[in-house]
Amino acid sequence: MQERESFEDYTVGERLVSPARTITESDVVNFAMITGDWHPIHIDKEYAGKSSFGQRIAHGMLTMSLGGSLCMWMGPNTFSPKSFIAFLAMDEIRMKNPTFIGDTIHWEGEVVGLEPKSNGRGVITYACEVKNQRDEVCASYVQKILVGRRDESEPAR
Repeated sequence: MQERESFEDYTVGERLVSPARTITESDVVNFAMITGDWHPIHIDKEYAGKSSFGQRIAHGMLTMSLGGSLCMWMGPNTFSPKSFIAFLAMDEIRMKNPTFIGDTIHWEGEVVGLEPKSNGRGVITYACEVKNQRDEVCASYVQKILVGRRDESEPAR
């Protein structure tokens, strides 16, 4: 995918799809260690086997963290342009289906808003989904990033 420089290099309706990654037991255990979330639904095979899921599930925020970062695997300046300034917001977060150890997830995003701002900046809004290998949505959210705009004297690319 082509790298982008600035706000003007995006269009509303544009869709991006990341490469995929398999969730491992190590991912779940390491996430539990980092966050302190040792709920048995994540780390106790016997406990989780008796749950409504029938097996261990990945933490919702692990799915969000790993799934949401897969957009960076498309290239450093595909999801966000070279003029990236800041992550602004993540809204409407929903966990829709469990992510199991062994599931392969990917990220899909659609540009749903482009809002020019003052001082040579703009906000790109994405509607995002993290999906598994069965194309089920595991998590969804709306994300906003602040980026630089092209100088008006520069030609469009």
